[in-house]
Amino acid sequence: MAGEVDRFQHGVALATVLGNWSTGDGPLYRKLADAVARAADDGSLVPGERLPAERELAKVLAVSRATVVAAYENLRERGVVDRRQGSGTRVNGARRVPRSDGRVRGGQGTAIVQRLIDGPGRLISLSCAADAGVPEVAAALRAVADHDITGLLDDPGYHPRGLPALREAVASHYTAVGLPTSAEQVLVTTGAHQALVLLAEVYLKGASAVAVEAPSWAPCLDIFRQHGVRLLPVGLDDEGIDVRALAGVLAEHNPALLYVMPTFHNPTGRLMSATRRRQVAELAARHGVAVIEDNAYAGSSLTADETSLPSPLAAYAPEQGEVLTVESLKGVWAGLRVGWVRGPAGIIERCARRKAMADLGSPLIEQAVAARLVPSLPELSRARSVVQREQFAVLESLLRSRLPEWTWTVPDGGSSMWVRLPEGHSADVYAQLALRHGVEVVPGSTMDPTGQHDGYFRIPYVRRPGELAELVARLASAWTELVRHGPHEDLPLRPVV
Repeated sequence: MAGEVDRFQHGVALATVLGNWSTGDGPLYRKLADAVARAADDGSLVPGERLPAERELAKVLAVSRATVVAAYENLRERGVVDRRQGSGTRVNGARRVPRSDGRVRGGQGTAIVQRLIDGPGRLISLSCAADAGVPEVAAALRAVADHDITGLLDDPGYHPRGLPALREAVASHYTAVGLPTSAEQVLVTTGAHQALVLLAEVYLKGASAVAVEAPSWAPCLDIFRQHGVRLLPVGLDDEGIDVRALAGVLAEHNPALLYVMPTFHNPTGRLMSATRRRQVAELAARHGVAVIEDNAYAGSSLTADETSLPSPLAAYAPEQGEVLTVESLKGVWAGLRVGWVRGPAGIIERCARRKAMADLGSPLIEQAVAARLVPSLPELSRARSVVQREQFAVLESLLRSRLPEWTWTVPDGGSSMWVRLPEGHSADVYAQLALRHGVEVVPGSTMDPTGQHDGYFRIPYVRRPGELAELVARLASAWTELVRHGPHEDLPLRPVV
């Protein structure tokens, strides 16, 4: 029980659960108290759970200690917490809570997913790096309605492995980019996220560890955390995952999986070189470790011609290697929710069984639209890259003008930049102030458990120029407040007698 009740001793962990607690009207101490009470009511905080010390929570939330003291006292008066000298502040042990709050225990990506559930409201949320759909989606939908719908309606509608036409299209796409593929090696999924869920179910039963890049995208890491495995972070260099460090991790820990994002890594936007792909594939094969390459952001190049990009990492694997390639149509339109995994036919069959148990197969009309789009991916990628270069240029210009103290490296591609705050500043603290200025920031601590990127956060640039201008204006206002004034002083009014 000790591990469970001590989960939130550190302020960052509690801040993740509280989410957008500081938005809305009213004094900060009252909003903080209300957010903690809601978390206790819905089961996010369990009876007996110890809350962070006042100074610790004040530091992380960028408020004064007096604000936290007032919030805790308000919660004590409401019966939500107990406060005892030497024991700290704990959730009232007599409270009754739901059996489950639906959250991923130990997962720092939960708040990011929760934002998608709640909707952005008045906030500008940096948790989502997806643009509007391209016009070709509408054209493909009309073509399906005009030419394909009769055949689809004649079909019973259950294809757990995916619509045959789409599987053939994906196989042809990979063959064309240097990775020979047959339809039997392709499973269609409801987005890339489901592909990762299925692969985790196949590989992680009884497993103890997964090797991952540091940083990496928190919701993806949470998929592995749900299986109780230990994450083994490996840093990056200019060519991708650090192969020397990776060799040490594989030799010492023998993980069940290696998870990498070689084509426009999220959040750094880095492109793994062809040489590094070969090294990683050969190293993993030598140690008998399966590799998941997540290329959800493929087709969004900022610095290179799409035709000159390396083939998927699986193309460099030796015969005994086992590489699963995950991709989606996120860059075409995330709302289409079509993804896939390409791999050895036996693994694909095992994933298909699990998908059949989950949903009996993804919707066919969306797959039919995707089947018409996949052959055009090279042209769609080139057009999208032109637009994203313009969007990136706008954001970079705004940041240089309004926030010259911040630094970043121009990404090779993807849809966001990886920004570093000046030395000594925590992105966790800045994120709390940004919330009060109307921006939801995802700090680097959620993406790297080693602490090496606590001063970083991700800024997606796939927005219209006016939206980018408003975003940077809010970020700059929050930064000015942090630098000039520090934590916000917010005291409850007390009657004078």
